Amino acid sequence: MGRGARADWRGTLTPRGWGFAAAAAMVLVSAQVMGRRDLLHLAVFLALIPAAALVSNLLIRPSMSVRREPRPEVVEAGQLTEVALSLAHSGILSGRMSMAEQLPASLGTGPAFVYPGRSISRDGSSNYRYELGCPRRGVFSLGPVEARHTDPFGLAERHSRIGSSTRLTVTPAAVPLAASVLSGVRGAEGAVAARIQSMPSDDDVMTREYRHGDPMRRVHWAATARHGELMVRQEESAVSPEATLVVDLRRPAFSQAGHNDSGGPDTPTFEWAVTAVMSIAAHLSERGYALRLLEPAGGLALAHSASAPEPDAPDYSGRDGLAMVAEGLAAIAPLEGSGGTEGFSDRLLDRLEGHRHRGPIVAVLGRTTREDARQLATAASFAERALAIIVTPRAGSSREAVEALRDSGWLAIEATPRSSVARVWTALTAATAGPGTGQSPAYEGRRDGGGEERSSA
Repeated sequence: MGRGARADWRGTLTPRGWGFAAAAAMVLVSAQVMGRRDLLHLAVFLALIPAAALVSNLLIRPSMSVRREPRPEVVEAGQLTEVALSLAHSGILSGRMSMAEQLPASLGTGPAFVYPGRSISRDGSSNYRYELGCPRRGVFSLGPVEARHTDPFGLAERHSRIGSSTRLTVTPAAVPLAASVLSGVRGAEGAVAARIQSMPSDDDVMTREYRHGDPMRRVHWAATARHGELMVRQEESAVSPEATLVVDLRRPAFSQAGHNDSGGPDTPTFEWAVTAVMSIAAHLSERGYALRLLEPAGGLALAHSASAPEPDAPDYSGRDGLAMVAEGLAAIAPLEGSGGTEGFSDRLLDRLEGHRHRGPIVAVLGRTTREDARQLATAASFAERALAIIVTPRAGSSREAVEALRDSGWLAIEATPRSSVARVWTALTAATAGPGTGQSPAYEGRRDGGGEERSSA
């Protein structure tokens, strides 16, 4: 919500005012040439009119305030948000003001309106509403309002910026993904808790020998008959299934080969990767997984996002957790400096091993070398299923990395910004071919003349 106090006024003459000034100069010259005093008086009169209008505009400065409220303040890319504006003034205000809302270029041109407006509330505020399309993710500043006010004769005008800007967060849109890729994995069919036994038995992981003081209601009679002695159900602690997403934030991994591009957040490869991360996060959250987002150095990925509501949260669960992940991905960008130029650190592998067999590991990577892939390859043994998507500007540029990951047990595939995220995800189920099989590890979506996407995997 934006609010402003006194406006920053700047005054100038209108074309009509400058016309009066020019006429005064011409009459003054004529008075000098012709030696007529009456023309001199006329010249002074013509000069005083625009000067008086300009001075009055500069001296009479009504205090303006603006309240701005996007509804909702966090919106998904491709959706609309309604912005409510409320403007009011205190002090002297003659005539009407023409105003225009200032918007970032990527959101288009802001609406223009007149103050006071037709809709006036009881407190004297003029109310306006407009719809705003949000085509892409990001954090945007709406406002301030640019105002133009002329005097009653249209000789002088003043320009002002009213109020401050208001933040609008646009999250990446999730693409629906097929459930078949995670079929058979714990949590794939719903929120199924993983059971960690506090005291495992050598003979039966679900039972142990009866101990003095154990309640009889915990006796497991089938196990008792099988072992020939009293057996009781083992104490268990429920742990929600967890999924780890490795979000590649290495800037060189998203630079465009052959272009003067350092791998910024606007590159097609990075935008595709963010959409894939959002889609996979939504897919996993719907199946009851708590989400951990890590970056190649082993830190929390969303800790590097200016839009993350809880950047230091170790994991996110439920609908609220997914909303925080989406908001954090709104402003995520490749890392500057050394933090974004190294491969996959030992710290990352330690954190992946620390959650061994809690759920799947999904890595969404930029251009990756074989050496980098080998650093990450051993993590396949830490998860029930390890999946990797490598997005590159040109198909085949990370082929060796895909093969290295597959050789270590990963389901890995290569994609380009032209690929369909949903189809790349589905193609992971068949992405088991290693080197020498003759099957291409790349997936590149193409569209024919009728708009239907065709792919090769």
